[in-house]
Amino acid sequence: MSVNKPKAVAGITIPDSTIAKQATELLLEHGTEFIYNHSLRVFVFASLNGANRKLRYDPELLYVSAVFHDLGLTPHYSSADKRFEVDGANAARDFLKGHGLPPSSLQLVWDTIALHTTIGVAEYKEAEVALLYSGVGLDVMGEGYQELTEENREAIIKQFPRNGFKKNIIPTFFDGFKHKTDTTFGNIKADVCAFMIPGFQRKNFCDCILQSPWSE
Repeated sequence: MSVNKPKAVAGITIPDSTIAKQATELLLEHGTEFIYNHSLRVFVFASLNGANRKLRYDPELLYVSAVFHDLGLTPHYSSADKRFEVDGANAARDFLKGHGLPPSSLQLVWDTIALHTTIGVAEYKEAEVALLYSGVGLDVMGEGYQELTEENREAIIKQFPRNGFKKNIIPTFFDGFKHKTDTTFGNIKADVCAFMIPGFQRKNFCDCILQSPWSE
């Protein structure tokens, strides 16, 4: 898959460093056009939120996080037993290790990706973590939609089309972890399994307590 990545969208500069270029190449190689457009929209949305909130953050690390945040759904990066968010976080960390980034940056990107679906936690962490979470929430669930200007909204969608996103994102999620549905225990992706699998039985936290090996 080849695309013409723009230099800027809606006033947001798209990182063009060596790290950013190589990350994009991995996304194009192992992802899909659908995931590419989603990931780039997430970056732009997150960056706009950062500007609006006057937050200080590292655009390159935010970009790499956006690029890798759903790569754990793809066959190349998907593990047999880990949450897809962790697979994407591990892939990004391994990628950045090769560029000599300090451990603090590696951990920040790992957290940013691993926590991007963790409601009630991610928004209170470092700026990059909170911003990626906000960008995902805006693209997937429309959180903060009214804060976008119509001009920015149209510019972003024109550059990175949604292409039936609402209809296609749920099966896209499911395809990424249908072989390991137990990894959705305790997180919002269990809703995807319940939507896609008739009669899906969720693992229950209370059952885990009551069926523990403790005698009392």
